[in-house]
Amino acid sequence: MIDVKSSQAVLNERQFVLRLEQIGEQKYHDKHPFHQRMHAGQLSRQEMQRWIANRFYYQQCLPVKDALVLSKLPQRSDRIVWRERIIDHDGLTENDGGINAWLQLAAAAGIERNELLDGRHFLPGVIFAVDAYVNYCRLNPWWLAVASSLTEVFAPRLVSYRIEVLEKHYPWIAKEGLDYFRARLGQAPRDSKHGLELVMRAADTGEKQMQALAAVEFKCDVLWSLLDAIDHD
Repeated sequence: MIDVKSSQAVLNERQFVLRLEQIGEQKYHDKHPFHQRMHAGQLSRQEMQRWIANRFYYQQCLPVKDALVLSKLPQRSDRIVWRERIIDHDGLTENDGGINAWLQLAAAAGIERNELLDGRHFLPGVIFAVDAYVNYCRLNPWWLAVASSLTEVFAPRLVSYRIEVLEKHYPWIAKEGLDYFRARLGQAPRDSKHGLELVMRAADTGEKQMQALAAVEFKCDVLWSLLDAIDHD
């Protein structure tokens, strides 16, 4: 746990990223037992479908979270870059974007589109965790909201591995359903680079940097709690 009140020297970007990586090694949700079983090919069809259906609540809340951050960013140039995240997920029409790609994943896994859109499968614990993340971004300063998104630093490795795992262990999911993950291979590095630039610019004291790292820990806890809810249903 990050001690946000301790006296800290200001970290340079390399040192800050090293601290980020330490958090990822300890707390990122790829370490969760549910993901470990997924990676080993041990999930049943029902468990995989439950994960896909519930993760959709997180996916559909991402552009809401990003719109909240966008509304707070003080620099126009940063708003221009940040709004790409909203387009990535919401799309320019209802027939593209990450939300549509996740609906295609669900269809490829045998889940009807309307079952995701009406939320019938969303577990209370999943809703609680995701809403906590959205509210964190709503209520905190913009740079802490941005910092909480820096789990994207860890995402490309997991996403790349996830594609491999799904193709190997879950061939009943049609390959065209994996387009969401393929798109994230390019989007996540771009987003994390911009997010890191924003945080390094705003967190100009040791204490602020510790707060930013604590925000990353909080996001890791959100992702972990989401999987806890799915795993213990």
